Amino acid sequence: MNVIETKLNGVLIMEPKVFGDTRGFFQETWSKPKYEAIGIKEEFVQDNLSYSTRGVLRGLHYQNPHSQGKLVSVVQGVVFDVAVDIRVGSPTFGRWVGVELSGENHRQFWIPSGFAHGFCVLSDTVYFTYKCTDVYTPAAEGGIIWNDPDIGIQWPIDGAVLSDKDQVYPRMKDIAADKLPVYRR
Repeated sequence: MNVIETKLNGVLIMEPKVFGDTRGFFQETWSKPKYEAIGIKEEFVQDNLSYSTRGVLRGLHYQNPHSQGKLVSVVQGVVFDVAVDIRVGSPTFGRWVGVELSGENHRQFWIPSGFAHGFCVLSDTVYFTYKCTDVYTPAAEGGIIWNDPDIGIQWPIDGAVLSDKDQVYPRMKDIAADKLPVYRR
């Protein structure tokens, strides 16, 4: 597996080995010993599958407390996936990194606890998977408006299709520090 470090410490892009022939392909999507060897030692407790259509933008979501680390990938289709460091006190607080994930490139994106997450759909449809380190906890749910100018994410779409909730999230500067995760070295 090829591991690509990003400009945000701990956020990784993985390119697993894919074995293909005329019948299709085989890819190992999770192996505890292999992922522990690259520094992902968290226990996964919930798996999610999402289906979306072109132009849908989901995010920027986080939980605090019950922060979730997420190992995400695309089964079919294409997304632009984003992680934003929202850990109070972090040297990269407010910075983001994005990556294109697709059923063709087989990439995985590791977003540690303490980061907000979002993605937009670039294909007609997408099947998107998440392995999470904590369960979904509605009382801990939070979000940041997807187009926060202080963060400045360069989304590769025009006219995002948003949920009612995603349309009204605040800018990060308007969220009290005690509502965000804290950076721990």
